[in-house]
Amino acid sequence: MKLYNSLILIAFAIFSLSINAGVNHSKVISQDVALKLSDYGFFTNLSKQIPTEGVLPYDLNSALFSDYADKLRFVYVPAGGFAEYHPDEVFDFPTGSVLIKTFAYLNDFPESELDPQLLETRLLIRHDDGWKNVSYIWNKEQTDAYKSIAGKTISTQFVNEYGDMQDIRYRVPNINQCKECHQSKEAITPIGPKARNLNKDISYADGSMNQLLKWHQQGWITENISTNSMVDWSNINEDLDTRARSYLDINCGHCHIEGGSADTTGLYLNFTENRKINLGYFKKPIAAGRASNNLKYSIVPGNPDESILLYRMQSLDPGIMMPESGRALQHVEAVDLLRKWIHQL
Repeated sequence: MKLYNSLILIAFAIFSLSINAGVNHSKVISQDVALKLSDYGFFTNLSKQIPTEGVLPYDLNSALFSDYADKLRFVYVPAGGFAEYHPDEVFDFPTGSVLIKTFAYLNDFPESELDPQLLETRLLIRHDDGWKNVSYIWNKEQTDAYKSIAGKTISTQFVNEYGDMQDIRYRVPNINQCKECHQSKEAITPIGPKARNLNKDISYADGSMNQLLKWHQQGWITENISTNSMVDWSNINEDLDTRARSYLDINCGHCHIEGGSADTTGLYLNFTENRKINLGYFKKPIAAGRASNNLKYSIVPGNPDESILLYRMQSLDPGIMMPESGRALQHVEAVDLLRKWIHQL
């Protein structure tokens, strides 16, 4: 009987390990992407977005605006993997790494009576020959997400931080539209995880810690990285110029940078750019057409209403608005920030 009980306990232990076996690394490195998000094993609880061992949450000082959607970010680096630091660029992650980002309306404000809604989860998977992107759309039951090639429009509602109900047609991009933002030097690349945008404390299961220190403890990156950190653009206690530049970097600077998809415009909005003409000061557009609204310069210091940059941020016309994809709403708070910034230049 004791032997029988011992065998039962061993069998149960093996079964427990099998249902929580961690990341399926063979699936990660396969050229054939999984049909379901759950196939990768990134989460112990998929619908609650609780990561498995070896997968860490991460956050950014300033994040890309996507129609007020919440973002749940995670990173997986395979055992023994090391990400090289390059100033002004994302970390050079090793083969087998995955950046995971779930878009959701969490509706977690006190005024909200709506349930949380997971919309899509995007993966950037690092292969030997570069990054591969794939999107998964969540089912109505919120139990799993399924591979999407063509994208989808999701008509839904969310409650904003002011307690107002918002109707939204949230757009999941098709696989090619991801290149509109995630492309540099004609190759797919991540946007957010640069050292300057990761230099902040966040909460982990074992306590709060600076992300760069945590990643070093994991053996992922080198120690003592020196970086001119971005800030949370919405933090009114930070310097106005740094807030504005942080916002422009993450929302515009991935295209408006040398080597980016908007390289030929000569308008460079990355955080470390310091040439005023390339930042748009009294810079004439190369070819804006009606998108310029007959205005002369990208930025007119002291005069936001004469600045093309602000005009295009305010517009909802697909032929005018910037960014040109990824939003159907105006980012009201950011428009206010950039108006104040241009006014004081």
